Amino acid sequence: MKAMILAAGRGERMRPLTDTCPKPLLPVRGRPLIVWHILNLVRAGITDIVINHAHLGHMIEEALGDGAQFGARIQYSPEAEALETAGGIANALPLLGDEPFLVLSGDIYCPHFDFAEALDVLKDKDHRGDAYPAEVRDIAWVWLTPNPWHNPDGDFALNLYTISGQGSPKWNFANIGVYRREMFDRITPGQKAGLGKLLFQFADQGRIGGEIYEGQWVNVGTVQQLEELNR
Repeated sequence: MKAMILAAGRGERMRPLTDTCPKPLLPVRGRPLIVWHILNLVRAGITDIVINHAHLGHMIEEALGDGAQFGARIQYSPEAEALETAGGIANALPLLGDEPFLVLSGDIYCPHFDFAEALDVLKDKDHRGDAYPAEVRDIAWVWLTPNPWHNPDGDFALNLYTISGQGSPKWNFANIGVYRREMFDRITPGQKAGLGKLLFQFADQGRIGGEIYEGQWVNVGTVQQLEELNR
């Protein structure tokens, strides 16, 4: 399985820190945010990693190189202007291959998440060994967390490992998911597109599986949050 780390955001709420440093390179507890992800991915056996970037992207490439220092193989998907989440994924599809791939945001801190759990969440066959028809099999699998202070109402309900935009209680989308490439077929490379609309669209069709992650998870969105983590 390949993984993609989303690292193209400007990090407006983290200014002035992000005026001179891309947000994923900001240090948390002794290492850059994005390095926590790389090390945890490698630990899980996921060593082929794609990273998109826009703002100060050259600094990300200079810091991480080809990934050899971490035991990984890193490729980059540069964007002249940030294409938003789904747009960035669609733009990177030529690097991600034909199999389901893992995507996570470069600005979340979840040091104990076991990415090995992502390796077999999307099933192609049922318990009898029969192949699911392409139009009904899960197109994605995502992780949800208890609602943080910045998203108290949550995003998705969860019913028997299937997420929905309807129902309660709702949980927070953790910005970690496994996707099939056909989910992004209608997005033209270079087009700006958000992921939320796609998630709700396929969730309404019952085609996105999910589960709850209750370990430490922080969306590092402000300077205050960064300072609190480092304390």
